[in-house]
Amino acid sequence: MVNLGLLSGTKSVKSPRVNFRIPYYTHWGQSLIVCGSEPVLGSWNVKKGFLLRPVHEGDQLIWCGNIAVPSGFSCEYSYYVVDDERNVLRWEMGKKRKLLLPEGIKDGEVVQLHDLWQTGGDALPFRSAFKNVIFRQSLSLNIERPEGLIHDKLDGEDSILVHFKICCPNVEEDTSVYVIGSTSKLGQWKIEGGLKLSYAGESIWETDCVMQRGDLPFKYKYCKYGKTGSISLETGPHRELSVDSSNNQPRYIFLSDGMMREMPWRGAGVAVPVFSIRSEADLGVGEFLDLKLLVDWSVASGFHLVQLLPINDTSVHKMWWDSYPYSSLSVFALHPLYLRVEALSQNMPEDLKKEIEKAKVQLDLKDVDYEATLATKLSIAKKIFDREKDLILKSDSFQNFYSENEDWLKPYAAFCFLRDFFETSDHSQWGRFSHYSNDKLEKLVLKDSFHYDIICFNYYVQYHLHLQLSEAAEYSRKKGVILKGDLPIGVDRNSVDTWVYPNLFRMNTSTGAPPDYFDKNGQNWGFPTYNWEEMSKDNYGWWRARLSQMAKYFTAYRIDHILGFFRIWELPEHAMTGLLGKFRPSIPLSQEELEREGIWDFDRLTRPYVKQELLQEKFGSSWTYIAANFLQEFQKGRYEFTEECNTEKKIAAKLKSCAEKSILLESEDKIRRDLFDLLKNIVLIRDPEDARKFYPRFNLEDTSSFSDLDDRSKNVLKRLYYDYYFHRQENLWRQNALKTLPALLNSSDMMACGEDLGLIPSCVHPVMQELGLIGLRIQRMPSEPGLEFGIPSQYNYMTVCAPSCHDCSTLRAWWEEDEERRHRFFKNVVGSDALPPSNCVPEVTHFIIRQHVESPSMWAIFPLQDLLALKEEYTSRPAEEETINDPTNPKHYWRFRVHVTLESLLKDKELKMTIKDLVRGSGRSHPRVDQATAAITSDKQQIAKVQEKNPTVKPLNGVPRKETVAVL
Repeated sequence: MVNLGLLSGTKSVKSPRVNFRIPYYTHWGQSLIVCGSEPVLGSWNVKKGFLLRPVHEGDQLIWCGNIAVPSGFSCEYSYYVVDDERNVLRWEMGKKRKLLLPEGIKDGEVVQLHDLWQTGGDALPFRSAFKNVIFRQSLSLNIERPEGLIHDKLDGEDSILVHFKICCPNVEEDTSVYVIGSTSKLGQWKIEGGLKLSYAGESIWETDCVMQRGDLPFKYKYCKYGKTGSISLETGPHRELSVDSSNNQPRYIFLSDGMMREMPWRGAGVAVPVFSIRSEADLGVGEFLDLKLLVDWSVASGFHLVQLLPINDTSVHKMWWDSYPYSSLSVFALHPLYLRVEALSQNMPEDLKKEIEKAKVQLDLKDVDYEATLATKLSIAKKIFDREKDLILKSDSFQNFYSENEDWLKPYAAFCFLRDFFETSDHSQWGRFSHYSNDKLEKLVLKDSFHYDIICFNYYVQYHLHLQLSEAAEYSRKKGVILKGDLPIGVDRNSVDTWVYPNLFRMNTSTGAPPDYFDKNGQNWGFPTYNWEEMSKDNYGWWRARLSQMAKYFTAYRIDHILGFFRIWELPEHAMTGLLGKFRPSIPLSQEELEREGIWDFDRLTRPYVKQELLQEKFGSSWTYIAANFLQEFQKGRYEFTEECNTEKKIAAKLKSCAEKSILLESEDKIRRDLFDLLKNIVLIRDPEDARKFYPRFNLEDTSSFSDLDDRSKNVLKRLYYDYYFHRQENLWRQNALKTLPALLNSSDMMACGEDLGLIPSCVHPVMQELGLIGLRIQRMPSEPGLEFGIPSQYNYMTVCAPSCHDCSTLRAWWEEDEERRHRFFKNVVGSDALPPSNCVPEVTHFIIRQHVESPSMWAIFPLQDLLALKEEYTSRPAEEETINDPTNPKHYWRFRVHVTLESLLKDKELKMTIKDLVRGSGRSHPRVDQATAAITSDKQQIAKVQEKNPTVKPLNGVPRKETVAVL
C-alpha cells in the first residue's frame, strides 16, 4: 500500500514543492540521492544532489524528500545510490527523467512524483536492436502531446490531478494504450470507460485524470486495445495508489510507472562467422554482401538475429595465423578478406571478369585457404584501383568517408605500408618509425610521397568494405533482423592501436584465462593487458570510439570475455602457457600477512621445486641429459633452472636449437611439456613489481611443491588460496566493472550481450543485471555448481542460450565424442533409459533445439552447423570438421566453411519450415515476411521514382553512386 502523506514538513510554504518518492532496497551505509540539471538538484554534481530519507511502508522501503522550487520549474533528473561520503555506488540506467510543473500551480501546492528505479533491462527497448529493428513500425506514430504537458485543470479544493505515464515500446499500428481501474474514472475495469493515453514520443504514453480525494485509493492496470477489439492487459498484480489522512496532501500526483508489464519478449537467431558462409557469388570465403542472403534465410526460418564473429582486419603476420579473428591488427579497420571484388566496379574489363571466375573455381574448397584467398582479392582489387582510383578518390562519397574516418584510417594505412616495407608488424623493428607521432604520420601519408598510391589503396579497400557492409546492415535492419557483432577483449601486441596508443597498454604483459572448461592449463592469448588507469583519463575515449564505429553496422554486439572488464588474467610476457598468472586488479598476499600466518620460506614456495626423484619420474633414463642442459644442482638432490632456461620462452628457444642439432633424446613437444610442468611446480608467484607481494598459483594443491609441505602450512595456504580466488577481490572487481563497462554501454545504442563463461566471480551476474547486460548460457557448461548439463527451462530471462558456440565442438561432434556422457544426457536430460543413438540423429537435434527455444531466455541463438543437423541430408560431413575453434591450440587455423550454399538453403522449404515451427511453437517472436518484404519494396519504389528523373541512379551494390546523384 503506497502512503501519500510522506512530506518533510507541514508548515505553510509560499512556493510550490516537489515531493520525490521511489521504492528501493539499500544495504547498510547506503542512501539515495536525486541529482539533476538545476542547482536545487546539484546541477549534475552528485555530491551536491538532494539527499532522500528512508521510510518503511509495509514490506517496502520508500526513499522520499520534499523541496521548494520556483513556479514554472522544469528539469531533468536521475537517482543515485551513494555511501556515507556521497561516493556513487550505482546509478539508474536509461534516459534522464523529465519534470515540468503544471501550469497554474499555486504557491504551497505539492507535486508528488512516484518513480520506479530504472534498471539496465528497462533501457533495452530503447537500444537500436529493438527500437530500430524489432519494434520498428511500418508507419511512425504521431506525437499527440509533448511529454510532461498537463492538459487538465484543478477546479476544487478536493480535486487531485493524477498524471499517468507508462513506457510501451511495442505498439502495433492501429493500437491504443489505456489505463483501467477500480474507480469510475478508470471505467471500473472496463475498457469502454477507461482512459486512453496519448503518445508523447520515445515510447512514452501519458494521460491526466482529475479525481476527487474520495476516489482514492484505487487499483489500476494498463492495457493495449487494437481496432479489431483485441485487448492485451499487462501481467502481474494490480498497481495501487492510496493516500493517508494527513492535512498536507499533494494536489498533483505524477505516476511514472516504468515499463508496461507484458509477457517478456523472446526471439531466436543464427550464429555463423562471415568466413564460414558459402554462396554461389563468393570468392573462396564468405563476404559482407552474402549477409543479405543469410538475412533472407533467417527471415524465412523465423530468426530475428544474425550473430557474427569479429570482422576487423587481423593481417598481422601476412599468413594463415591471421585467420584468428580475435587478434586485431586494427579495432577500426574491416578485414579485406570479406571484400566482394566483383562489386568494386560497374565497368569491369573482360580480362578481370575471367580472372575472377577462374579464382572462384580454384578457391571453391572445403575449407578457407586464407592466404591464397586474401592475396587473390587484394591483387584483383589493386588492378581495379589502378584503373579507377582518380574517379573514386575524388568522389564526394569517398571524401565523406575519408573525413569521417581519417583519425583511424590514416594510421591504419601508414601501418600497413610500414608492415610491408619492413616485412614485419613488430613496430619496434621500424627504426625511426618505431615510435608513433602525428608529425611522422603526416609525412608518411603526404600526397607527393613515392608510396602515396599504396596508402590510397588501403583507403580504397576500407571504403568499399564500408559500403558493402553498410548495404548488408541496412538490408538486415529493414528486414527486421538484428545484425550482432563481436567485440574482442584484446588487440594484437603488434597492431595499429599499440603503435599509436602505447600508453593504453601494458606491453610487458600478456592476456589469457585461468584453467576452465576449455583448457585445464589455462589460456595465453598473447594480447597485452589494458592500462585502465591511463584509459580513464579521457573517459575511455578509445573504447567509446571503437563502439561508435561498430554501431555504424551493428545493432547488437557480444562482449568477448566480459570477465576482463572486472579483472583480467595477466601473465608475464615471457610466458607461453596460461597457468602462472594473476588477476589484475587484485589484492595480493603481503609478506607481512603470510609471515603472521607462519609462512616464511618464500624462496622455497616461489622457485620451481625440482627434486631428483621428480626428474627421474618425468624423464626416466634421460634425466641426466635434461639436468645437464637445462638445470643446475644447488643442494644435494635439488635443482634449479639455469639463467638461460628459467622462462617458458627461453626453454622453447633452447629446445628448438637442440632439435635443429638433432641432440634431443625424445620428442621436442613432450620434453617441452615436461619442462614447463617443472617450471610451474611452485606454490606462490612473486609480484615482479613488488617483491613483498605474492599470488597463490592456480590449483596449487596439484603440485608436488605443495604436497611436500607440512600439514599446518598446507591448511594455511589452502585457506588463503580460497580467499584470494573467491572472496577477497569481489568488491574491487565490482567497482572496476562499474567504472569500465558503462563507458562501453553509453557510447552507442547497440544492445550488449556478455560472454560470461569460465570461472565466474559472484559479483559478475549482479553487475550484469544492473547494467542490462545479457549473459550467455551453454548447456554443456552450466554455471550452476554440481550440474553436468544446464537446464534451459531454468535459465534467467536476461540470457542468450545455445547448445554450443564457436569455442567448442558442434552439437553433433559433442554428442558423438563421448559415449558415457551421451548415456548420462539421454537418461538425465531426455529422461529415457533406452540406449541413445550413437550418432546425433535429427530427432536428438530437434529435442535439444526445442529445449532451448522453449527456455525463458530472451534469446536462443544457434550455430548454423547445429541447425543443419536437423536434417540428415546435411550431416554427411564428419562432425569434427565442423568445429570452428580449438581453444587448446593457440595456432588453430580458423577456416571452417559450411558445405552447403545459402542459395540451396533458401530453396530448402522443409528445413526452413522445421526451424520456423520450432520458433513459433515456443512463443518466440519471428519476423513477419509480409512486413519485411513491404519495407524492401517501399525502398525499391522510392529508388524507382528517383530513377525516373535521373536514369544514372543505380541501387547500391558495393559501388558508389555517380556524383550527379543525390543520396536517397
